[in-house]
Amino acid sequence: MALWRAYQRALAAHPWKVQVLTAGSLMGLGDIISQQLVERRGLQEHQRGRTLTMVSLGCGFVGPVVGGWYKVLDRFIPGTTKVDALKKMLLDQGGFAPCFLGCFLPLVGALNGLSAQDNWAKLQRDYPDALITSYYLWPAVQLANFYLVPLHYREDPASTTLVSIPPELRL
Repeated sequence: MALWRAYQRALAAHPWKVQVLTAGSLMGLGDIISQQLVERRGLQEHQRGRTLTMVSLGCGFVGPVVGGWYKVLDRFIPGTTKVDALKKMLLDQGGFAPCFLGCFLPLVGALNGLSAQDNWAKLQRDYPDALITSYYLWPAVQLANFYLVPLHYREDPASTTLVSIPPELRL
């Protein structure tokens, strides 16, 4: 509980920094779990560079991009009702997710040293299956996220005023 309270205090004091560091930490932890529990590499065969790449992606791309998207989405569709959560999930999964994945995959490829030509070929090969596979999990997760998770845990509430969407464009 003390760790959770410390996290909440840090989030209140430095929301953007904490969000970015949280994204990086979660992506790094996800890679560690993947390498150790799924791939069963063991500590000797653990690819530390890969984990560092995932941490970097979380801090430098995923955290800022997703955090910014949540700000836009919550300004575009204000509210926390079930209908609001459904609208947010549909817009997130129908609009943002395909674009995000289309940026994320080539970024990973570039960080892994793929040439532009190889990266493009990999994107064309992997993108459709990756997007379809993501739809098995993420719509339900995002619906719960938009309905159950308080806004301040999803984004920086102090900077939502930076994104202003006219009322006539809100859903």
